[in-house]
Amino acid sequence: MVFPASFVPGVGDPPPIPAARLGSADAPVRPLLLWVRTGVAQVRLDGGPVVRLTAGEGAWIPADGWSERAIITEPGTVAFPLWTHTGAGARGLPELTRFDVPTGWQDWLIQLFNLQVTPFSGHGYSPEAIDELLRRPGSRPPAPVEAGRHPSPEGFASPAMPQALGARAVAEELNRDPALDLTVEQWAARVLSSARTLRRDFLADTGLTFEQWRLLCRLGAAVELLAAGYDVDQVAARVGFASRNGLTRAFKGRFGLTPHEFGREISARPGAGGLTQRAAAARQTDDLIRMMRKRDTPTAPEMLPAASTPSHTNDVHVLSWMYRGSGYLDIGDQRFERERGVATWIPAEMEHVTGLRENSVSLPLGNASTGDLQLAVPLQVRFSPAWDDYLMFCSISARSRLRPVDHNPRHILDLFAEQVAAQRALSVPMPTNPRARAVAMECLRRIGEPGGTHNLDVGAEIHRAFRTETGMTLGRWRYAARMRIARDLLAEGVSPSTVARRTGYAHLPTFSVAFSRFHGLSPRDYQQRESERNQ
Repeated sequence: MVFPASFVPGVGDPPPIPAARLGSADAPVRPLLLWVRTGVAQVRLDGGPVVRLTAGEGAWIPADGWSERAIITEPGTVAFPLWTHTGAGARGLPELTRFDVPTGWQDWLIQLFNLQVTPFSGHGYSPEAIDELLRRPGSRPPAPVEAGRHPSPEGFASPAMPQALGARAVAEELNRDPALDLTVEQWAARVLSSARTLRRDFLADTGLTFEQWRLLCRLGAAVELLAAGYDVDQVAARVGFASRNGLTRAFKGRFGLTPHEFGREISARPGAGGLTQRAAAARQTDDLIRMMRKRDTPTAPEMLPAASTPSHTNDVHVLSWMYRGSGYLDIGDQRFERERGVATWIPAEMEHVTGLRENSVSLPLGNASTGDLQLAVPLQVRFSPAWDDYLMFCSISARSRLRPVDHNPRHILDLFAEQVAAQRALSVPMPTNPRARAVAMECLRRIGEPGGTHNLDVGAEIHRAFRTETGMTLGRWRYAARMRIARDLLAEGVSPSTVARRTGYAHLPTFSVAFSRFHGLSPRDYQQRESERNQ
């Protein structure tokens, strides 16, 4: 399917790539593989000498033995942080190890990053076979985690995701790496919440305490890795158990058989082999470490086969970019094609499936709240290959802690100024005269600039077109557009002071007077009324 109303080719040169930093306080301490695609990165451990990495080089940065570690990238640099696990095949590498990344491995590493930060899966094994095994005669049903309450009924599936923003961010991080062993207090500080709030949100949204949720998350990950052929010791280390015995006790208590029994029996079942997304990422990490330790240049692994996400909805609009190959977006009975270079905004609250064809790679570029972007249909823009490095940098900044000090997640919206303006234009009458419409689009693009649209060079013909085709003068039209956008933002819960800035008002009192005059209510009264209506 084509996007005739909202698909506009990207034009111009990409912005410059700023410097970025990843410090010890930015992420839980675990082994890290850093690969520099372009530019220069500097690694420093415990105030020691700086290790300088240039394009095509990588470094293994161990977790143990260092109290401080910092990674700094120079302007113009794209460096991929690839988190690994203690049991990820790097025993015998206790020190920072530098290595060269062969050219044939580079797209493969980008794909590995994608696997680590997105929900794509290419199930080669049969989930039904695993579920059947875990429910076979003689197995105990999953033990209740709380009196009168059972976890997810899918047996080995991961537990339900919490909806509260802070709790969801923690859950997503644990889904990516169940071995993370932060306390509730540390997690709360990481998501700018309190431990009490985090515990309450997990219980309210999932019916599980934080500790129960994390245990089920770890056991679900253990099932995937055992089914992929990892031994029990490796699995215990990868999913966060201190010992093999700890995993065995928890696994048997949950599923009624030991991890060893499960691994042996599932490997003997037809159609039960293959890799989930988590297991595929683990295997690729192991392959990378083996490549790093070899002196010769091994052959790069094949790219993953076709993959897809499960059918799901997002609380926010998600921006996904096709770096290589092609893919698709299915919403209901409509299929939207995604070609190389195309970035797609996937609307919030729409059930969808995102797919990749063979030898294809996509990367997430960022999110936007429903307050920042009004979106009812997918929105696309095509970027030339000249944008590849910049868009990769956007993906790394959005999905890892290696980012500029002044990182603003909303900056990605600037790349879609034309498309966002077109969506906003749906809320106010638009002139049909081409020149008048161009002025209207420019007004919408610059809606957040105080006085930014007053300097437009507009002739009498444009003023006549606005009066004839919209029933308003240009000034009145601009005022109506700002007030409609302000209304939408307030209804989404954005604070009045923030709405004032986003609609071009330098001072909140001035905005409040303008809003009250247009809507008959103050911004706060309007927001309170909308909140009560939605309860």
